Order: sequence, then C-alpha cells, then structure tokens
Amino acid sequence: MDATIDLALALEMADIADRISLERFYAQDLVVETKPDSTPVTDADRSVEAALKAKLQAERPNDSLIGEEYGTVGENLHGQGSRTWIIDPIDGTANFMRGVPVWATLIALAIDGKPTVSVVSAPAMGRRWWAAPGVGAHTRHIDGRETQISVSKINNLENASLSYNNLKLWDQIGQLDQLIELSRKIWRTRAFGDFWSYMLLAEGTLEITAEHNLQIYDIAALVPIVEQAGGIISDLDGELTTTSSSVLATNGILHRTVAEHFRHPNIKN
Repeated sequence: MDATIDLALALEMADIADRISLERFYAQDLVVETKPDSTPVTDADRSVEAALKAKLQAERPNDSLIGEEYGTVGENLHGQGSRTWIIDPIDGTANFMRGVPVWATLIALAIDGKPTVSVVSAPAMGRRWWAAPGVGAHTRHIDGRETQISVSKINNLENASLSYNNLKLWDQIGQLDQLIELSRKIWRTRAFGDFWSYMLLAEGTLEITAEHNLQIYDIAALVPIVEQAGGIISDLDGELTTTSSSVLATNGILHRTVAEHFRHPNIKN
C-alpha cells in the first residue's frame, strides 16, 4: 500500500485523538488511576486509544495493533499480517494530568517490524509532526503553517544542545556520571522531555536527545520523523529493537561520538 494512503489515515486518527484529549485537558472530573507498573493513566488515555482502535477496525481490519492501554504485542484486529499500528494515546500523561501542555498522541505504522509512517500530535501546544517514505518529515506550526523539517548540521559537541529526561532514571541506570560528563563537553543541556525532545531534534533545534525506561509505544512514532528529517535514532547500546528501552537520537553527524561516550565512558572524545 502507498505510504501516503497510510499517512492520510494516521492524520485522520490524530484529528480524532485531538478532539477527545483536548476536551478532557483541564477537566475537573478527570479520572486518574495508577497502573500495575506504577504509572498514571487517565480516562482520556483510554478513550483516545479505544477510538483509534475502532477507527483501525473499520479501516484496516487485517492490520495488527499495539496500544499502551488496551492493545498487546501481537494483538490483531481480525487477522494476521506484517503491518502493525503502534499507539500511545497520550505521551506525557503526567503533564496532561498536571495541566502542562507538553503531551501528544503518538501514532505509528510498522511494516515488517520497522516503523515507517508516523504522526505526533500535540494539540495543547498547537503543533503536529508527521513523516513517511517519499514524503519526508513535516510539521504544522501554531499559526497553521506547514513546513518540511530537517536536523541541524552542527558537527561538534561544543556547539551542540542536549535534551534528556528525568535525572533519577539516569541515576538508577548507572549512567548519571556519563550524562554529566557529556554535559561538560557541549553547549547546553535542557530536559524538554517525552516526545518534544525528538521533535525539536528533527526540526534542527537541538542535536542530541537520550532517555531511559521507554516502551515500544513511546518510541515507534519518533523513528520515522527523526529518520526522515535526516537524523539517527538507536538504542543506547546499539541497534534499536522492539525491546529497546534506552534511546539515543542525534542529528546523525554526532551519533557515533555520543554513542561511544555512553558505551565506553573512559574514551576521550
């Protein structure tokens, strides 16, 4: 199937998700529960995923689905196949429930295990990003303009910007010292968090982002956008797989240098 047809469906799904999630953002009666893995989930998360699953059931009944709230790896809507949709209904649930507008619905289509088409939609920020083969990576700005995006051409750490996630996670994984050492070599560090770091990377606003404790539904939609924008996204320890939980993304030029820093911390870059 033509990637542009799948992209059109993904964009329709993002429209559906935006309507549901925005209606529940700031809602006084928002229902928040704690899942078995101790992470929060809201009624908005579940409503968005249920709506997108229903859309896929109607439009792509033979495709598979992986969803954070209801779907499981290998769950098919009606059949078997090499096409799997991967959905995170609200990436940044903690932000959503606290009234911070940095959250998004992540929608990806993986073919033979490789994410190829994706949409990241952040309606409270007025932003959306999407990518597909033959289309490239694009964004819609808050003023409605749509532009193609690409990573930066910065080729040295001294002028690079890094975004990371929770320092506690870096400490727990035993790499906090490496992160701090890298921060001493670069221009500046920020913790934009979640999907936004990767979208800023794809736009050329920063050059490096890395984080831990991710699931496939946190990662899949990021891959086409970063790659179609000219960047590289990998596991911190090597090749990105469906079981990866630690991710490194760069503008491509700096990828080897940063990857070697984390894999071999005693090597001077």
